[in-house]
Amino acid sequence: MKNDFIRQLVFTAMLLAMGLLLPFLTLNNPQLGSAILLMHIPVLLCGVLVSPRHAFILGAVLPLMRSILIGAPPLFPIATAMAFELAAYGLVIGLLYAKLPKSIPIFYGVLVGAMLAGRVVWAGAMTVISGLSDVNFSFSIFTSAAFVNSIPGIALQLILIPVIVSAFKPELGWKKA
Repeated sequence: MKNDFIRQLVFTAMLLAMGLLLPFLTLNNPQLGSAILLMHIPVLLCGVLVSPRHAFILGAVLPLMRSILIGAPPLFPIATAMAFELAAYGLVIGLLYAKLPKSIPIFYGVLVGAMLAGRVVWAGAMTVISGLSDVNFSFSIFTSAAFVNSIPGIALQLILIPVIVSAFKPELGWKKA
């Protein structure tokens, strides 16, 4: 039991480090970063490979920590809203994965469900933020940022996450030819 807790803690710490470092691949370009969504990958992985609770915490902490340590994304409003979004990703993917049968088609549904839930939570957070400040947010901004501009990141997640998860979780695995 104690070894499992330590393993979860170490794996979450590794995913935190990965989340802090991966966005450097975009050379801290905000437009490229919001298109490729590299900070989302470790949180989604944590929900499946560690636990929903660890993924929730990782998602809530990662964008805020990266903002404070590195200055990107800006703490307000971007990292603040992202903290809610990524926490939702981690929690939802972890809970759905734990409750549903293990197969690649079902896993794609779990992944898409988590991605949609996170985007809805992000929209809610941005709506509250825009109501409390002078940040401009509308439905067209939501659809553009959450879906249109992030198509490369969505595609990357749909390709990369199932491959990585199936390497760690044999029960999900791809059928061998």
